Amino acid sequence: MASLRSITVNVDYNDIKERITYFLQNYKSNEQLDEYDMDMDDQAIYNDPSKGKYMNILQKVADRKQSTILIELDDIDTFENARSDIVDIILENTHRYLEIFSSCIDAIIPEATIDINYKDDVLDVILNQRRIRNEARLQEAGTDAENDMFPPQLTRRYSLYFKPPKNKFRPDPISLAVRDVRGAHLGKLITVRGIVTRVSDVKPALAVNAYTCDKCGSEVFQEVKSRQFTPITQCPSETCRKNETKGQLFMATRASKFLPFQDVKIQEMADQVPIGHIPRTLTIHFTGEVVRAVSPGDVVDIAGIFLPMPYTGFKALRAGLLTDTYLEAQHVYQHKKQYDAMERNAEMTFQIEELRRKGNVYDKLAKSIAPEIYGHDDVKKALLLLLIGGVTKEMGDGMKIRGDINVCLMGDPGVAKSQLLKYISKVAPRGVYTTGRGSSGVGLTAAVMRDPVTDEMVLEGGALVLADNGICCIDEFDKMDDTDRTAIHEVMEQQTISISKAGINTTLNARTSILAAANPLYGRYNPRISPVENINLPAALLSRFDILLLILDTPERDLDERLASHVAYVHMHSKPPEMDFEPLDPNMIREYISRAREKRPVVPKDVSDYIVGAYVQMRQQQKRDEGSKRQFSHTSPRTLLAVLRMAQALARLRFDDKVIFGDVDEALRLLEASKASLYDNSVDAEQLDSTSASKIYKIVRDLANSDGERFISRWPMQTIRDRVLGKGFTDDQLQECIAEYSALGVWQIYRNGTRLAFINADASDEEITGEPDSDVEMDE
Repeated sequence: MASLRSITVNVDYNDIKERITYFLQNYKSNEQLDEYDMDMDDQAIYNDPSKGKYMNILQKVADRKQSTILIELDDIDTFENARSDIVDIILENTHRYLEIFSSCIDAIIPEATIDINYKDDVLDVILNQRRIRNEARLQEAGTDAENDMFPPQLTRRYSLYFKPPKNKFRPDPISLAVRDVRGAHLGKLITVRGIVTRVSDVKPALAVNAYTCDKCGSEVFQEVKSRQFTPITQCPSETCRKNETKGQLFMATRASKFLPFQDVKIQEMADQVPIGHIPRTLTIHFTGEVVRAVSPGDVVDIAGIFLPMPYTGFKALRAGLLTDTYLEAQHVYQHKKQYDAMERNAEMTFQIEELRRKGNVYDKLAKSIAPEIYGHDDVKKALLLLLIGGVTKEMGDGMKIRGDINVCLMGDPGVAKSQLLKYISKVAPRGVYTTGRGSSGVGLTAAVMRDPVTDEMVLEGGALVLADNGICCIDEFDKMDDTDRTAIHEVMEQQTISISKAGINTTLNARTSILAAANPLYGRYNPRISPVENINLPAALLSRFDILLLILDTPERDLDERLASHVAYVHMHSKPPEMDFEPLDPNMIREYISRAREKRPVVPKDVSDYIVGAYVQMRQQQKRDEGSKRQFSHTSPRTLLAVLRMAQALARLRFDDKVIFGDVDEALRLLEASKASLYDNSVDAEQLDSTSASKIYKIVRDLANSDGERFISRWPMQTIRDRVLGKGFTDDQLQECIAEYSALGVWQIYRNGTRLAFINADASDEEITGEPDSDVEMDE
């Protein structure tokens, strides 16, 4: 049989090593290391512009301040000012060049400027001793001692990764879908996009196995480069060979090297799956410092080396000649970062400050939520407060009071409830969308599964666990079975999931906001029966929603005409109609909310008393409505907490550390507006009076009633102006309202326009022209 011809690959590795070394020593970046949390001495050592970017990083590695080296392939292109051939061959044969880069780094890594002391980690002390021993052996015996040295993998205290290029020479990097990964990509650095579905625990993986001989006492090391290895049994040292003793080797765990290992599964995105197919999955192996970079539910681009992995054990017998594949992760890009992980940059900070300077932030942010959907201003404001959330408090004895806001949208078909849910799940950094009929109680909470690797019983988190620190959107909420719906009761108040299944007793965190959408009984709202019968949800569940927004589809000529024009414009131009401002994009909304959530506003004493008075009035109103069919929902202590949470969210929106009266008034207004579409003219005409003048008049009247015990008839115009402008109205609208109600004889302006007084006040109040005998002209 003729043997295959050998192929000579003309690659000069010595030349490549020289070029790589020259790049590492001389590349200087415009942006040096991050100076955050770095004192002046550290900046002088690790941010020296004369040394270059990578030499500064290597200095930090040598001084045990850093354990990750990320080689950005963009830097090589920039350094050579062209599409570098080195980058091309790295992308084609990545695994080989990881070792080449590591050997170059070992040769040029600088000496440590900080000596080893008792505070250092045990592993660092051992690595330092091994390095000193290697140097001593080289000096004693020269190159002959190289075989008796520690393997390089054992003396490295860093993990090396490549970041794929994206620059003017390679402008369009491709993110592949899982089904687009082919055999031609084996060994190459590729980027795959998907959603993380499963993340294993981090476990130690053996990288270098150490043995000790029971005869000569020498140490023997074995590098492990595959999933399985055969342990060495006989000592190969020179001493045992000369004495012919055949010493037995024993594994020494303390001298071995282990790397953190994590197994992750990602699944194709819904828009990447062809018609009639099911999503495919891909296994990702995270090794070293890159572990814990992703969580279930994250949408990520993962750059890694596509490699084959032969089956082992019984699977190999069953699989025959088949081979599994996996991706060895090198770099992770998160599409939607958590609020606390967002990076600050000067441009975004300037845009936020500019937005605040122009004012009316509340309305602009609310109208920027799904601008393609017409109207629903109060619904969008409630959803904005849902995204911001209140302040979660933990008492000294461990009791928690949730800060997350739960919202339920109850309405007729065709009022864009599902579109709003979809939009919120995309804007939120961690958003999970599910439907009532497609979800079971186990699918929402947690399921007991058998781990495919360890064969143990483990918990697989459901939608509410995946949405931890995020928002879970549940559509068709009314279609869920009652047994499945009760599964989320604990989540909505205690924000935990208690599990007692298959010998597993535990409590999982589900710190999530619930956004539910439901239809009334029989599909559409029936005005002939009471609201409670229409809603048809248990009181125990309804009370857990901070706000229940009822959206009815009632025919009205002017409104229908504007709605139809809006929808037609969106279909013709594929964008929303022009507004008086440019709608904010989702990234900007996320960034603003991220800054707002850093605030933890408190409730002052006077505002607290005002909330108590408002709550008592709400309870009295509910008692009056119980006899009629006007009762909408039960007012319970949870309603009081809902007002507090929404008021705190409004204070966060203003970047304020204190809740003011205006925040409470807006929270109460939203609770009233939630049922505005319920009442017709014959029942409550005031609910339908939606002109700006009427709204401003209601704000001023509520301000006069804010004391609770007496009606304060005189107010400084500055206080009224601050309150009205804080609600999103303009100064022109305020002046029109004042002129309109002055003409009607409701109030009067005096003292050169600096005071406002109600004319038909109670007899206990002072005359308009007289001076007050007490400080009733209240300033906030």
